[in-house]
Amino acid sequence: MRLLCLFAAAALLLSILPAPARADEIGTSAAACIIIDECSGQVLLSHNADAALPMASTTKVMTALLALENGDLSAPVTCSRTAFGVPGTSIYLAEGETLTLRDMLYGLMLASGNDAAVAIAEHIGGTAEDFCRMMTARAAALGCRSTQFLTPHGLPCEGHYTTAHDLALIAREAMTHPEFREIVGTSRAAIPWEGRSYDRVLNNKNKLLSTYEGATGIKTGYTKKAGRCLVFGAERNGMRIIGVVLNCWDWFNEAARLMDIAFARYEAVTMLKAGDLLATLPVNHSDGCSVDAILSADLTGLLAKGTLPQVEIDLPDALEAPIQAGQPLGTARLTAKGVTVAEASIIAAADVDRDEFPARWRMYWRNWLGTPAA
Repeated sequence: MRLLCLFAAAALLLSILPAPARADEIGTSAAACIIIDECSGQVLLSHNADAALPMASTTKVMTALLALENGDLSAPVTCSRTAFGVPGTSIYLAEGETLTLRDMLYGLMLASGNDAAVAIAEHIGGTAEDFCRMMTARAAALGCRSTQFLTPHGLPCEGHYTTAHDLALIAREAMTHPEFREIVGTSRAAIPWEGRSYDRVLNNKNKLLSTYEGATGIKTGYTKKAGRCLVFGAERNGMRIIGVVLNCWDWFNEAARLMDIAFARYEAVTMLKAGDLLATLPVNHSDGCSVDAILSADLTGLLAKGTLPQVEIDLPDALEAPIQAGQPLGTARLTAKGVTVAEASIIAAADVDRDEFPARWRMYWRNWLGTPAA
């Protein structure tokens, strides 16, 4: 009877705990929106997040990512005839003008220079068209299922589209680069202006950097066709989140409101710390040795406040020598209501050599004494 009461109490507790936010709980002024955990990619809030839509200059998040992955920030980048005078927002590059790739990226991400976008694309890809093929392929490699890039800047072009979810995945990858984080988190910068005695002064168009606590960037975008689009992020209380709103008339206010909801509903939970001992496993063919299995990194995830977390450990019963320190042995998972919200590798804490003596002894026995080996 006591056991039945315990189960009943647990069921009652689970029934009153707040559930993870669902898309139908999020009324929004955006045509599509999403908030994800930057660390794991876990979706926290969403609405219409898989709808293919134009994304205007938020395209430049991928342009910058490819530049960082494939370029040298100190390399000279020259504005070609095709990059010169591209319509829309510009940093007013002159034909033949040269800046470092780093400076071009500041012009791209702060002032949203379309001329800088084409100059970067040609520098990395040879032509803007080949660079766009690289953009689409990189998006697919990141798990984007409904994204196609036809320009490096996002000016209106039929067939150029993404989804809120795909764009969040691209931004998440870009934010793994310290240089990208630094650039998109900068409110104001100055870069050279060839032929003039003063620098270009670049002001970041992202108002959240000055109005939202913990804002980390990332990129604005607007065309008449796409509407106001924004990729954004913030960090508070151990939580780092990334969000996207597409075709959203009150983009900054709506981004702030969605992040407020995410911070209010979720919390960062660390169940295990890097280096924690999870098991000591026997190692076969090691003359009776064993090895400690430890966690490679903190097991931290975002959970809806009040949710009961669980930890799942996936390890074999025994190992086979030789073992090297740092060798992956298994996985630890943080789950909530059957959903994995974070995972970390379990690794060997030390080397374990293979004991070859029994094999040598059997060979000696067979060759020299003529007795079959056991």
